Amino acid sequence: MPTLDVSELNVTIAIIGGFMVIQGLFSILIKSRLFLGEALPAMTIGIALGPIAANFLNNSRWGPGSLTDAEKSAITHGFMRVLISIQLLIAGYQLPARYPLSNMRAMFVVLIPVMTIMWLCTSACLMATIPKVSLLAAMAIGACVTSTDPVLSQAIAKGRFAEKYVARPLREIISAEAGANDGFGFPFLMLATYLMKRLEPERFHGGGDGDKSRGLDVPGAVTIAGALVRRLGEAGQKNPSLIDPTIGIVMENWGLETWLYTVVMSVPYGAVIGFGAGKAIKYCLRRKWIDEESYLLFPVALGLFVVGTCGCIGTDDLLASFCAGCALNWDGEYLAETEERDDEVNSSIDVLLNLTGFMYVGIIMPWSQFHDPHGTGITIWRLLGLGFMVLLFRRIPALLIMYKAMPSCVNNWKEAIFMGYFGPIGVGAVFYVEHAKPLFPPLGKADTMEDNLLRALVPCVYFLVFFSIVVHGLSIPALNAIYQYYDVAPVTDDAVQVRRKSKAIATPVNARPDDEDSDYFVAYNRFSRPGQGHRRTVALEGLPVSNNTMRESHNGNRRKEEREGERGDVIGRADTIAEIVEEGRMSWGIDSVEEEKVRAQSRAESLTKLG
Repeated sequence: MPTLDVSELNVTIAIIGGFMVIQGLFSILIKSRLFLGEALPAMTIGIALGPIAANFLNNSRWGPGSLTDAEKSAITHGFMRVLISIQLLIAGYQLPARYPLSNMRAMFVVLIPVMTIMWLCTSACLMATIPKVSLLAAMAIGACVTSTDPVLSQAIAKGRFAEKYVARPLREIISAEAGANDGFGFPFLMLATYLMKRLEPERFHGGGDGDKSRGLDVPGAVTIAGALVRRLGEAGQKNPSLIDPTIGIVMENWGLETWLYTVVMSVPYGAVIGFGAGKAIKYCLRRKWIDEESYLLFPVALGLFVVGTCGCIGTDDLLASFCAGCALNWDGEYLAETEERDDEVNSSIDVLLNLTGFMYVGIIMPWSQFHDPHGTGITIWRLLGLGFMVLLFRRIPALLIMYKAMPSCVNNWKEAIFMGYFGPIGVGAVFYVEHAKPLFPPLGKADTMEDNLLRALVPCVYFLVFFSIVVHGLSIPALNAIYQYYDVAPVTDDAVQVRRKSKAIATPVNARPDDEDSDYFVAYNRFSRPGQGHRRTVALEGLPVSNNTMRESHNGNRRKEEREGERGDVIGRADTIAEIVEEGRMSWGIDSVEEEKVRAQSRAESLTKLG
């Protein structure tokens, strides 16, 4: 006899599937016309159908009985690890070949000085807005939101708006920074954690008359500073003072356990796995041992392997995944081959992870902790102030100070502000929150400083995640409207010919149909860099003239790119292939037959390369 089975599993998968169906039906409208990514709509659905509203989706019921907070935290931590690591590996192999090496200076700038300034500025914002939080507690919370979110940053770097208006060098450094800096958040978190664990709370306040609940009284701070200076001068001597054991032992543990084992070791580990996997793929390709499906799913499988093995040995799985992706495409051959095979598998997996991940974030949002004036002292107004302060001071000052140190990627102060503003906080911060919780004793069993940290950690970080998804999600449509109002010209660098896979496919953003060949689009400013011999995506370098532009190396002004040919120099002003050919006829006497030879030669070179 038929029976209804309205179980949590059936309801959850029905809602997730239904949302993906509806979102997919209007995906061009949402992404290419409204310029909304997956994060904001997915989180909105999670909130609307989650415990705070309809209560159709409630992670407390996803198990045998009601799950405890510890079990829910473990599920969230594991889910975020897998989601982020797979996306980081995909982001790594989509960068140009040898990108971290060829842009070593820029990578160093964004990972060391910029992240340090971001951490300190965020900690200062927390101190200014959140009550009952000590300096070290603010540093620990600030470390959770220092890194730019790898998922949201990829959407900004590779999204439709970026393809139309953001220069490719800037997009590449945003993507690379987000891939690497998520693993570099561990040293900041662990430094604050080590200091808190070694600190004697009664001496931290120093006996001053100020607000001791925050550990901020001026006499106490002076006492602490003096004690720390004395301890640095007495290194190696056993002298009871503020910290027991000595600060040297704390720094030794931080350097060895966090930097060397967790962070530094993950780099060669991921690089060796990725490079070895790339060599294995080439060997199998030459012998035709690997089929289409296995080849295209290889990054996901490799990402799962890296996550699992790094988790077993206790090293940084996020940074290892990104390094493995970069090493997999170290010579550029893996990305070129995926382009040849019209890879849409990894992009589809990326969308699937984004939709489910941000819907889950909307479900677990701790709304009741956002306003607790009599407990933690946190109110919604304090959190709003924190959100705007973090938006303005967390990242923009650091980029304005340091952008001249990376001229190959960030051209001027306007690009520095853009890069500083679009440093979103998302699932990476959720991962760090769930990673930080087990580092401290449970609530009620910790000292006052740790207890205040644990009570403020979740509402502060989760609200910043919510705030960033909303603000950055709506900033792109607003910025697009402003650009259209002021008639800002799209970026038309690097014209490429992209094969039209179906007559029903809409024209991509910042592209146009090829008037001479209806089976192709002419696209500009693509994130990937195909070679001249690429069969599916042909760089139109051999055409007589083009309407590409290039950025000035210092002042950021755009000018027409001058093409030098064997028969003379021409600055192209044509908008269509037909006009290009006509202009070529007038200036060089080129006809359509010669142009077709250029296209045919490009494809022939690709076929020769592929064997």
